[in-house]
Amino acid sequence: MGPCLKRPLISLQNVTVGYGRRPAVHHLSGVFHEGDLVAVAGPNGAGKTTLIKALAGALTPLEGNIERGTLARRDIAYLPQLSEIDRSFPLDVLGLVSMGLYGEAGAFGRLTSAQRGRVRAAIATVGLEDLTRRPIGTLSGGQAQRAMFARVIVQNARLILLDEPLNAVDARTAETLLDLAVAWSEEGRTVVAVLHDHERIRSRFPNVLLMAREVIAWGPAEETLNAENLFRARQMSEGWNARAETCERPAA
Repeated sequence: MGPCLKRPLISLQNVTVGYGRRPAVHHLSGVFHEGDLVAVAGPNGAGKTTLIKALAGALTPLEGNIERGTLARRDIAYLPQLSEIDRSFPLDVLGLVSMGLYGEAGAFGRLTSAQRGRVRAAIATVGLEDLTRRPIGTLSGGQAQRAMFARVIVQNARLILLDEPLNAVDARTAETLLDLAVAWSEEGRTVVAVLHDHERIRSRFPNVLLMAREVIAWGPAEETLNAENLFRARQMSEGWNARAETCERPAA
């Protein structure tokens, strides 16, 4: 008997995503399968964050389609970049992490004892059990990132989208968070993470999507992150015309 084939979870069909009529991701097609563990890599300005937002449903494609099949909004956990979080909001760590149960409890639903236990277990997993009542505005960057990760944990989602999840965290915490990503994949969840550290990607992520506004390569990490592809990604990114309208590509 051959290896078990993974089922598609979310597919992109000639997708262009951007702001106004200016594309940040151009003509991208591909499939993320159940249980995939995929790193999204590429130069600064390559469209990685835009892609993650589109997968999360926060941006609508200018062209093409994102097919989510049976995937509902509550099945998607999205960890944005820390800079996008309003940390002035009067919320403590416990409240922030509890928001991960919104899909189950609703905006004003009371949490059950089992749900409260999940929240506290997630907080303990990221090492913030002594800071549950700390306002999020007083957290360090690394502590805030861990709190956001705990919110993702309690969501128990089928698709987990992480935009630069290791920013501002120390090396030990980074390894703990990567362990979680690997464990989620082994449970059959799909994890897509924007990362910059190529060595860390090679050591943990079986598959890589290398972008420079469009796909440079998508496949096994060692094949994708080779010198030729990385050079081409830099060239494509540097040559891109940021004022170009949809369907205009940079000159070869």
